[in-house]
Amino acid sequence: MTQVLEFKLPDLGEGLTEAEIVRWLVDVGDVVTVDQPVVEVETAKAMVEVPCPYSGVVTARFGEEGTELPVGAPLLTVAVGEPDADGETGGSGNVLVGYGTGAPPARRRRVRPAPVTSGASGTPKASEASRASGSLKDSGTPRKPAARRRTPAADGVPRPAGARPAAPAERSAEEPVPVISPLVRRLARENGVDLRQLSGSGPDGLILRADVEDVLRAKAARSRAAAAPAASPAPAPQRASGTRIPLKGVRGATADKLSRSRREIPDATCWVDADATELMRARAAMNAAGGPKISLLALLARICTAALARYPELNSTVDLESREIVRLDAVHLGFAAQTERGLVVPVVRDAHTRNAESLTAELARLTEAARAGTLAPADLTGGTFTLNNYGVFGVDGSTPIINHPEAAMLGVGRIVPKPWVHEGELAVRQVVQLSLTFDHRVCDGGTAGGFLRYVADCVEQPAMLLRTL
Repeated sequence: MTQVLEFKLPDLGEGLTEAEIVRWLVDVGDVVTVDQPVVEVETAKAMVEVPCPYSGVVTARFGEEGTELPVGAPLLTVAVGEPDADGETGGSGNVLVGYGTGAPPARRRRVRPAPVTSGASGTPKASEASRASGSLKDSGTPRKPAARRRTPAADGVPRPAGARPAAPAERSAEEPVPVISPLVRRLARENGVDLRQLSGSGPDGLILRADVEDVLRAKAARSRAAAAPAASPAPAPQRASGTRIPLKGVRGATADKLSRSRREIPDATCWVDADATELMRARAAMNAAGGPKISLLALLARICTAALARYPELNSTVDLESREIVRLDAVHLGFAAQTERGLVVPVVRDAHTRNAESLTAELARLTEAARAGTLAPADLTGGTFTLNNYGVFGVDGSTPIINHPEAAMLGVGRIVPKPWVHEGELAVRQVVQLSLTFDHRVCDGGTAGGFLRYVADCVEQPAMLLRTL
């Protein structure tokens, strides 16, 4: 017996209550398998793919790309047939992102169901859903339409092989518009720009961000010209024109967290210059010995964990309700990573138990996932201390905002050759500025200064770390 099951937006964890649909990965009429990703959504934490817990035929989708849905809202419906030969019913019950069977999803197949509702506003009729899934029950094998070869376009949208991008006047209502990235598509949608009316300036007619911005500038100019009176002795002041970017997703979550940090945490900053010449030599010697290469960030992370073992006050948080300082047992080290979607802070779990090789590997894994937008919510939460290497941007110093609800953040500037007094003589050394921003509620300046001085001593004399191995 065929039944239509509704799959709702699952709880993505960490208190997330909504998500925005970025891209549908299946169409109505597609055959899906258990734990196959069906939609890509963006939360306040990360971009994630949501797997479906059922196998069958997609009969309806709910929500267009760009729509925000609350947790528990319907995502799609699936027509599920009778149990297979092994007695399975086609459902895994898994509804959490990142949990699945581990088996690769089957290749998408198309069936020819009867017309169904394509679900932006309602549930498909029972008779239509029954006809859509009947081919599974009657023939045992889904019927396929004639095969269509597809090739990926530059924007990731599949296009029939050999096809060229259509001119705006030639595009049909259903033909994908070649856009360089989802961010450009969102920019156009939020400002009312019809991408089908644009001729892209990129290769093969690809629509670039500059194309959309040109349209917005022209629209703003027309609006100003239309609003300007023929003659007015005292024109009313107008709001400056420009592109409006909603504070939501990763950017919105960052804004909320930093604003809360400024409101609640009485922070202070201290800094010191350190001679990093010996640290750079030690790293070069490690990498010359063979084996996995050790990153500079990993060595700085190892120094941080050693310093936190000496000054545990800085690995803590403040419980305002109970008016208590909570010193944490484990060091979950966050590090700032700049991505196309904004600043994110992935977290290395149990950093205090890792050596330089393990830290290098985990930092590389999280950085790659952050740039690809595939970090799980668990990778972005639970940090107890943050390391911010802003030196990669070519700056010497900074006073960063503490990553609430943590108690401190270590900043590292660029390492550059400077004149330095070494062993009583003036010499050119590799110098770095280190800064520590800390919550003045958890410790006084003496503790913060002791922590920062120990970090600087380890940078100048890496052999000091041998005491903690």
